Amino acid sequence: MNPDTSPSCDRDTLLRRLRNILPPHCLLVDAEDLRPYECDGLTAYRELPLAVCLPESEGLVIDVLRTCHQLGMPVVARGAGTGLSGGAMPHAEGVVLSLARFNRILRVDRASRTAVVQPGVRNLAVSEAAAPYGLYYAPDPSSQIACTLGGNVAENSGGVHCLKYGLTVHNVLRVRMVSIEGEIFEIGSGAPDAPGYDLLALCIGSEGLLGVVTEVTVKLVPKPELAQVVMASFDDVAKAGDAVAAIIAAGIIPAGLEMMDKPATAAVEPFVKAGYDLDAEAILLCEADGTPEEVAEEIARVREVLTASGARDLRVSQSEAERLRFWAGRKAAFPAVGRITPDYYCMDGTIPRKRLAEMLSAIAAMEAKYGLRCANVFHAGDGNLHPLIMYDMAKPGDWEKAEAFGAEILELSVALGGSITGEHGVGIEKINQMCVQYATPELETFHAVKAAFDDKRLLNPEKAVPSLHRCAEYGRMHVHRGELKFPDLERF
Repeated sequence: MNPDTSPSCDRDTLLRRLRNILPPHCLLVDAEDLRPYECDGLTAYRELPLAVCLPESEGLVIDVLRTCHQLGMPVVARGAGTGLSGGAMPHAEGVVLSLARFNRILRVDRASRTAVVQPGVRNLAVSEAAAPYGLYYAPDPSSQIACTLGGNVAENSGGVHCLKYGLTVHNVLRVRMVSIEGEIFEIGSGAPDAPGYDLLALCIGSEGLLGVVTEVTVKLVPKPELAQVVMASFDDVAKAGDAVAAIIAAGIIPAGLEMMDKPATAAVEPFVKAGYDLDAEAILLCEADGTPEEVAEEIARVREVLTASGARDLRVSQSEAERLRFWAGRKAAFPAVGRITPDYYCMDGTIPRKRLAEMLSAIAAMEAKYGLRCANVFHAGDGNLHPLIMYDMAKPGDWEKAEAFGAEILELSVALGGSITGEHGVGIEKINQMCVQYATPELETFHAVKAAFDDKRLLNPEKAVPSLHRCAEYGRMHVHRGELKFPDLERF
């Protein structure tokens, strides 16, 4: 354990203090009750917390945080637990603060096209509440039926329509948060801009390190009159990757631009029956939305670019039901792969679009190197890749190979000019790769920001931002193996 996060009291003292402020039904302490909170969607890592708090009001959130601050107890805020980077994994010497009971939509304002919601509201529920007004909430993660707005804010979640409509950070106007000391602060506003530093962008994607969100104001957008999807089949994954770059280079910004390789479509089609071309080495899904005239023009341009890029077959959705089936298949890729392998490791990196073909070729070589299969699904339009590495946790050495496979993908992403994450966050999963992404001055700045909000480092400790010591050890290990060079190593 990091010495900075060592608690200053024992469990009995902690529980006594928590029982003084929380009703009995808002505090879980028995092992069987704690077990459902031992991990998030990254199930390879698990830890039981000392207790789980389920406050039902902002006042109780404040009381819990103040108590933990006084006692020096780590706090991990948790939403629905759908995250894939271990960001909500508990601290063994701390508490989990669940916002699951903050599940009310407080207001939908048709005139301003906004909604005010609590952090435990499901992503899809926002669009359902806005639908009677002809509006919806644009960011649509694959887990939108279950994931919550608080988690979306923590991870800066995206989705298949983020290319045109942006990530969470582009669709949130204001957040209300509670600091580790129990102080309330509001960041952002209902206006297009706010004076001072852009702390809203700082807090969105901060992975619960800076404060606990209790309320979110989101933008709503009008539902388009029409949307259609072009499904393009390719006999070569490199051609599909190059087609993505060609679409953007042509000045087309689709509502969605997704890519799946043959192993991914083979897993998905029996599960969803989306109508995918199972003979194709890769397929692209490209959506146009707007007025019927705008959609017709964009579909024609997309077809022209795809044909020139080597697409061997093109299909355009002919009904709303067919369009939804195409997207249902893409969004079901993760559970579909789960049906054909005992375990899988979902990666999340981002690379320049023009390097997609290069990355796919490299992943194919890694499959042979590690002896593991990999299905690839991409938010191709913005270069956000999600390789699904298949392994068997019960087979000795398989997890270690999968972890090394994933690390190599992430570090290649950096080498190709990209990033180690596009929307899943760093958590504990990618914390070593942060040492590859950033040098000492950047990491020192991150730590300074953390200290400004949480000088005792109690909120979600040992996540997202590695210590300089950790990076030094990771760098020395790779230099020793001759695998990587860390030019900044002497500065750690």
